[in-house]
Amino acid sequence: MSRLPAPLQKLPLPIIAAPLFIISNPKLVIEQCKAGVVGSMPALNARPASQLDEWLHEITETLAAYNQANPDKPAAPFAINQIVHKSNDRLEHDMQMVVKHKVPIIITSLGARTDVNDAVHSYGGVVMHDIINNAFARKAIEKGADGLIAVAAGAGGHAGTKSPFALIQEIRQWFDGPIALSGSIATGGAVLAAQAMGADFGYIGSAFIATHEARASEAYKQAIVDSNSDDIVYSNLFTGVHGNYLKPSVVAAGLDPDKLPESDPSAMNFGGDAKKAWKDIWGCGQGIGAVTAVTSTADLVARLAREYREAKARICG
Repeated sequence: MSRLPAPLQKLPLPIIAAPLFIISNPKLVIEQCKAGVVGSMPALNARPASQLDEWLHEITETLAAYNQANPDKPAAPFAINQIVHKSNDRLEHDMQMVVKHKVPIIITSLGARTDVNDAVHSYGGVVMHDIINNAFARKAIEKGADGLIAVAAGAGGHAGTKSPFALIQEIRQWFDGPIALSGSIATGGAVLAAQAMGADFGYIGSAFIATHEARASEAYKQAIVDSNSDDIVYSNLFTGVHGNYLKPSVVAAGLDPDKLPESDPSAMNFGGDAKKAWKDIWGCGQGIGAVTAVTSTADLVARLAREYREAKARICG
């Protein structure tokens, strides 16, 4: 019997696409799933809140039709990200929509809550919780999360500072459930490396920004292509939580990326004003040196799959 919960078993590729604030949308999620990776988006991307019901209907119906037409090559399941922080005044409404549509996988961030986990478990869903250290990982599992997303150094958006080697090693000393590793993963070889150190899945976000389906500006997508790890700045100024951002967008906002002030964590906000942080100040991880062109989601996943196979062959050979 697999130690992985049902929605995470038999994935065509061991990859979960990270939910991208503002950028992920049903079109991107559907193409990710059809290509064979777990597609995801934040619930907060649906604005107004009533749009979430429509989007979840679109995703579930489209993937169901695809699976019926392709029984030998079904789509991967999809995930919805819920910000559990107290500043998210939409959580109750959005969880009602999640339960209504029986979303297979829920990714929770910035707080672990038993009631949220219980709601997902009520229909057989799986909860994966974002963590940046071993202590937070223990709290998440104690409160009922099924699995963990280990957000290591170099991840896009809100990110930790731990080496992935240290983070995965410490968690695996006590937890044998599903783990996805986040942090500078943008190649198939990096996905295999994540598995080699003990994770089950690679967690990829920034590379999907530079796809045709992503709801990002063309300037943002091109900046991903033109930049590398030297162009990433780590700061808590923009949301109150430390994260990685593209330096060109910081400069365009009239700020010096090398002299950014510190923010009070109590200023954390995922309501109206926070949207500007991700719209004008572009979140991005350190792995973007592997992204050399804006492509379709299908082509990106095909590259990842080819690199994954080649890395396996290289190691085994």
